[in-house]
Amino acid sequence: MHSLSIILPAKNEESGLAEILPALRSMYPGAEIIVVNDASSDDTSNICKQHAVHVITHPYSMGNGAAIKTGARAAKGKTLIFMDADGQHNPEDISKLLSKLEEGYDMVVGARHSNSQASLGRSFANRIYNWLASWIVGRTIDDLTSGFRVATAAKFREFIYLLPNGFSYPTTITMSFFRAGYPVAYVPIQAKTRQGKSHISPLRDGVKFFLIIFKVGTLYSPLKLFAPISLFFFATGIGYYLYTYLTYARFTNMSALLLITSILIFLIGLVSEQITTLVYKDSGGQ
Repeated sequence: MHSLSIILPAKNEESGLAEILPALRSMYPGAEIIVVNDASSDDTSNICKQHAVHVITHPYSMGNGAAIKTGARAAKGKTLIFMDADGQHNPEDISKLLSKLEEGYDMVVGARHSNSQASLGRSFANRIYNWLASWIVGRTIDDLTSGFRVATAAKFREFIYLLPNGFSYPTTITMSFFRAGYPVAYVPIQAKTRQGKSHISPLRDGVKFFLIIFKVGTLYSPLKLFAPISLFFFATGIGYYLYTYLTYARFTNMSALLLITSILIFLIGLVSEQITTLVYKDSGGQ
């Protein structure tokens, strides 16, 4: 029985795998190494065969998150290690994450330094995500979207059904652990320049990453996200009513609309809060 399972989602990452697989095999000869080949069209399969790792191939491209879920389901180790296959993550940093995990945490994330982000735009976006997530959970989140992390297998599998098939799986699993009350820690790492071409398109995935902001709130505490929005509409409605009453001595339709909107938003947040509670209760993490 393997104690460690190293999972690498890969789509056309032959150059990165050729560099990282020998290092992983040398450092962790007893670990189970799983490469989830997300329908690659390059030499990914042959590279994996050369290094005798367990390869699971998707019949068609299903996404990074789907590859993570496939690997997590197939893994036999009690501890799961997730890394990108593009060469950005240094295998030597695994020991740092594992040491932190042994201190009593259920998940440890490799937090990238700001100067190791792929671009200034992505670095800025990640700072927004980190700030928002930290505000919602009440704890400092150093890197919400990092794909380099270790976790106890049993706790991770509790939330597999919540994970999306796309690139926002790190956000979902992070907020799920915090919502369930499982301790999460961050260890600083220096990510390297990726091998090959990125599969993230700023135009195509920009909207998806923008939706992460809303997912962050709804995964942890929907009411904490909806309540301030509701309060804004309520205050605006009251303010507009006072203005129209003092100026025209009447209550306008716009004031009514703003006040009704504030009530509806609050009720949506309240219902979402109850649904979230039930979701995590069913997962066993309540």
